[in-house]
Amino acid sequence: MANIKKNRLKDEVAFRRFLPLVSITLLGVFLLMFLLRINSNFATPFSDDFSQVLTNRSHARQMLSLPKQTEFSLQLEKRNQMPPRNLDLYPSLDEDHITIVLYVHNRPQYLKVAVDSLSRVVGINETLLIVSHDGYFEEMNKIVEGIRFCQVKQIFAPYSPHVFPNSFPGVSPTDCKEKDDATKKHCKGTPDQYGNHRSPKIVSLKHHWWWMMNTVWDGLKETKDHSGHILFIEEDHYIYPNAYRNLQILTELKPQKCPHCYAANLAPCDVNARGEGWDSLIAERMGNVGYTFNRTVWRKIHKKTTEFCFFDDYNWDITMWATVYPSFGNPVFTLRGPRTSAVHFGKCGLHQGQGEAKACIDNGMVNFQVEEIDTVANINSDWEVRVFEHQPGYKAGFKGWGGWGDKRDHQLCLTFAQMYHS
Repeated sequence: MANIKKNRLKDEVAFRRFLPLVSITLLGVFLLMFLLRINSNFATPFSDDFSQVLTNRSHARQMLSLPKQTEFSLQLEKRNQMPPRNLDLYPSLDEDHITIVLYVHNRPQYLKVAVDSLSRVVGINETLLIVSHDGYFEEMNKIVEGIRFCQVKQIFAPYSPHVFPNSFPGVSPTDCKEKDDATKKHCKGTPDQYGNHRSPKIVSLKHHWWWMMNTVWDGLKETKDHSGHILFIEEDHYIYPNAYRNLQILTELKPQKCPHCYAANLAPCDVNARGEGWDSLIAERMGNVGYTFNRTVWRKIHKKTTEFCFFDDYNWDITMWATVYPSFGNPVFTLRGPRTSAVHFGKCGLHQGQGEAKACIDNGMVNFQVEEIDTVANINSDWEVRVFEHQPGYKAGFKGWGGWGDKRDHQLCLTFAQMYHS
């Protein structure tokens, strides 16, 4: 009997010694599960701690097979986390503001004109201006840093070909060029449908637009929870003083006047047109000058990532017209006023117009006749809507202009769509 009691006592002592070990083990398991759950969701990796942000992004890069970043690329990514400037001048945004995104390349003469026009826009001080740079160019940066008329945030595409001088997505020494035969030349690359290999300067246009869209809608802490509309303009767009007020009216009228419209535009889809001057609103095919849409539309676009990334055309807008919009299953209309509130003034396109002698702004001059009627909101909420159907332009069936045949570009494009999603 004494032996039995002694054995029980030993068992109880052993159990009490073992109990803390079991508790610590279980606590470690629960903690590990909690950390894994957090790390799996890098859709919202932003915090005030820049080093933590970059650590999260490093994990994301490994999972998504993004190109190995240069030191400069990492610096740009860090700059993207900085808060907007001019908060001391404009500490708050209007409750129903429409965020404006200006995406730029390297055309400082154009950008000066666009920024000057924005400075005259009524209501610009109520909103946030995001300037998305395709790489980094000091002259472009200085122009934006001089903006004082609203809150302004700069973001820089960290995977722009312009940031990678010796490797993909820039120019790699082993890349095929023009119509090289990869087998004979022992070079890297897959040609487009016309037999041409990639040109980093060309493909950067589509990459920047897609990176920007994903970053603005799903990555930036300033906009990833934005429930309203976002306006997108380019460095060769001249914005009229009444543009913002007109856009506020259009986005408010759209659900009632044109519920089937996906967007609102500041200008006609024909970039050479200035509007009809009628007493009516216009519903037409979506244009690429001053277009604005909400998160619901962005989600529809994002679901067509495969269509966007594999269509062999280096132009983002032609890609949208020829393959993404048609895949929605019904016509993609946008609502606009009968008078334009924005004008496309670029003559050269691409990345030209960098210097005084090369600037393609009608021989260096910008001559826009902004009439008195275009300085104030000129859209009447009582107007009916005229629908333009069967307009000319790129449609389903167009096979693309090429320039987008390299499988590496396809993969990078797909990866951009997953950057902020687990």
